[in-house]
Amino acid sequence: MTASAVASRYANALADVVTAPAAPIEPQTALRELRAFESVFHDSADLRNALVTPSIAPSRKKAVIARLAGLLQLSRIARNFLFILIDHRRIGGLSEIIQSLEDVLDQRMGFARAEIVSAGDLNETQRNALAADLERVTGKRLRMRFAVDPALIGGLTARVASTVYDGSVRGQLHALERRLSAEE
Repeated sequence: MTASAVASRYANALADVVTAPAAPIEPQTALRELRAFESVFHDSADLRNALVTPSIAPSRKKAVIARLAGLLQLSRIARNFLFILIDHRRIGGLSEIIQSLEDVLDQRMGFARAEIVSAGDLNETQRNALAADLERVTGKRLRMRFAVDPALIGGLTARVASTVYDGSVRGQLHALERRLSAEE
């Protein structure tokens, strides 16, 4: 089984728990708590090595996680999920599991991801107008991520799922080049 398939399985299992009707925790809260632990995990090489090293007993790793869970005020669900990752030796894939969890939760809640790349920074008004236009065009609620790429010259590109909307000057120049080449 590939790493992403493993991450998807763990993400789906946790999503089942946090989206259940009587779930003791909100999905976004669980995600936020796991992100907090992930931040500590990645910031400390010693912690990362201790939790990933197979020669350290799982009980000692769980004791460390329990202590951190108390300091970070993690819910029982998040703490137990981390324990499961320790038991199954999957804690090293935490980032990929969290990313997969974000995708699963977005899908279950009816959101699609939109990756927006613009030639310059967009202000809040521009971002809101773009979000409204893309939601109208796609018919989906969107979670948008923004990036800047000066190579676009001007305009922007938007990727929603597998569809790319190219409104960049660079894209228009390439389209013009293709049309002119076809007319020869």
